[in-house]
Amino acid sequence: MAGSQGVWGIEVGQTALKALRCSIQDGEVVADAFDYIEYPKILSQPEAAAEELVADALQTLLERNDSINEKVCISVPGQSGLAKFFKPPPVEVKKVSDIVRYEARQQIPFDLADVIWDFQMMPGSMVEEGYALESEVGLFAMKREQAYRQLEPFSEANIEVDVVQLAPLSIYNMVAYDRMHERLEADIFDPDSPPPASVVLSIGTDSSDLIVTNGFRIWQRSMPIGGNHFTRQLTKDLKLTFGKAEHLKRNAREAVDPKLVFQTMRPVFNDLVTEVQRSIGFFRSIDKKAEIGELLITGNTVKMPGLAAYLGKNLGFDVHVMDRFNRLQGDDVLAIPTFRDNLPTYAVCYGLCLQGLGLAQVHASLVPREILTERMIRAKKPWTLAGLAALLLGMSTNYAFTEKSWEKAQDDLKVENVTWGQALQAVSSMQSHSSDHTSKDDELKAKLDYLNVMGREVSGNSERRLKWLEIAKVINSAIPDFTDEYPDGKPPSPKELPIDERKDFHITQMETKHYEDLKEWFTEKQAKRYKEEMRNWVKITGRQPVEDDAATTTTTTTTEEGWVPEDFETDTGPEGAGWVIELRGYHYYTSPKNIGREGSNHIRKYLTTSFIDTTVELPIGKDENGTPIMETFNMSEMGVTYPMLLDDTRPAPTTVPNPDYDPAAAQEARMNSEPGSNPLDDPDFEPPQLEVKKQEFTFQVVWQEKVLSERVAAKEAARKKAEEEAQQQAANGSVATVQ
Repeated sequence: MAGSQGVWGIEVGQTALKALRCSIQDGEVVADAFDYIEYPKILSQPEAAAEELVADALQTLLERNDSINEKVCISVPGQSGLAKFFKPPPVEVKKVSDIVRYEARQQIPFDLADVIWDFQMMPGSMVEEGYALESEVGLFAMKREQAYRQLEPFSEANIEVDVVQLAPLSIYNMVAYDRMHERLEADIFDPDSPPPASVVLSIGTDSSDLIVTNGFRIWQRSMPIGGNHFTRQLTKDLKLTFGKAEHLKRNAREAVDPKLVFQTMRPVFNDLVTEVQRSIGFFRSIDKKAEIGELLITGNTVKMPGLAAYLGKNLGFDVHVMDRFNRLQGDDVLAIPTFRDNLPTYAVCYGLCLQGLGLAQVHASLVPREILTERMIRAKKPWTLAGLAALLLGMSTNYAFTEKSWEKAQDDLKVENVTWGQALQAVSSMQSHSSDHTSKDDELKAKLDYLNVMGREVSGNSERRLKWLEIAKVINSAIPDFTDEYPDGKPPSPKELPIDERKDFHITQMETKHYEDLKEWFTEKQAKRYKEEMRNWVKITGRQPVEDDAATTTTTTTTEEGWVPEDFETDTGPEGAGWVIELRGYHYYTSPKNIGREGSNHIRKYLTTSFIDTTVELPIGKDENGTPIMETFNMSEMGVTYPMLLDDTRPAPTTVPNPDYDPAAAQEARMNSEPGSNPLDDPDFEPPQLEVKKQEFTFQVVWQEKVLSERVAAKEAARKKAEEEAQQQAANGSVATVQ
């Protein structure tokens, strides 16, 4: 009988560890062995030591089965990883990996170095003459830390894991092989008229996975509701312990009052139906051509009386409990009562075995690549040792022949002393000549380095004399000026434009402080304040951070609008020496008419934005006629970053002099007023003081000085790079036109 090596599919569930061993015999998948090890406590219970319970279960599995040293495939919960499916543009198959890498950066919300990820083209993809035309690619990912946490119990039990797969994808592999094999073997997929899809609902202990698939395409979602929610509902309403509530849930029909039990669990039934309806509704909104034909439910929770009927009645689908596997053979396992009773929960294990046997549609794996590399090296060690032994033998043989030739040469040296002596003398003379020139060259290089250092120091001192003049102009340019909004550049009368509607900023004080390491300034409290201010700034201005793969140690990106923070949520702050410049001032823009744009938001909208977007024109030299050459620099190029409002205070009432107040007119009004009347009550009378609200603030920016030569060199490098990119794009466009 032709057979294959067995494969173990292992699922570490919340209530039990499930394992299934399958092999291929005469072209059929046969179940050879299984195990179902229930934990004393559910892993999610607060008092349960999950690591110890899983370790004990794995030890029991090893004691009961001697063949765990074969290929092992394990699953991880759906919510532990990411599965995304997208359609790439028509492209060569060999370039699909480049598109997937770009897509991975967009879809995976972590640094790719911290993630284990894999991809594959889904079944039904159209590939013609090396081009992927109508195709779909699956992208699967999992945080590296999470992957190692899932593998840790197996490593401690000395079980070598070959495949790590998401549980929903294992269920898809099982359904595709067991129930949709005929359409997949035909390999005919029409995107405009897809075959009917099935909804698979895998109800777990704490969460459930919903998979919608027609065999060729797959959509999945994890839902935060599972079997434990029924138990907790019984615990809450019937005042039972968790253990008693779990027993009552499993034996609801034998309860004293079954109706009371089902009524108690009805809210959870409703929540489950609502989640399923919401998920299916969302799927239909993104795939309007899909037709759903049936609902399959798996997991031990499906044994709960009335669940399947309730789902069918409320969802309007034909509901089938997955209590048998159509294509799985092996009566020695399938006929065992324990396996039959728990068969709905073995869907994941079955799918894992299919992947291990090479019969699965999704064959991507999330085993860390460094582990695979280590195993490959270990497997090749015997061959490496054999190769080294052969190499050593060859080198020894070569050494023996070389030694023999050397001895012959020495004999010739003794006989023909004159010829060899002249050659040796010439070599010695040339070596001495080379050493003299090398020594002289090193000496000249040392002098050149010294002169270069002195030159940079002298020119640097010349440039540094201007740094405070430059930064003063930069700061002054960055403070918003609203005089252009006034007629003739003069502030109008308070009656024409009330004081509390004027946008002007009044800076009263500027202080600077130098730090050898700006980390001393960017403390945890300062970092928290900076992130809060950036969030408020994004909300007020509507601008978003810019992502830049080419960014190195900077935390800003230069754009057409200036520079904006790249990722302030993960920003670790400025590094190295620098200055912190603090501005103190106030403004009167506090009118209730401008609610949401007044007070601190006015500072963020104008002052913060100005310190981000402002450019300043500075001289960089003179031309042959003595005319200054001007160059424009933005804030980042000047080394000015991290603008933030240091304190978020409320406006305080105050009084300001009334520019329209006329003392002579006031005195005359008092003299001409009738006895008992108050001239101040006259609406045309101008009071000496106006009551307004004053917003005081403290504003800080970081300045890491960049001398003129550094800025000019950076500008020139940027221009050259832009020209090269433009030439490259033009060349690519020409090639495309010719083709």
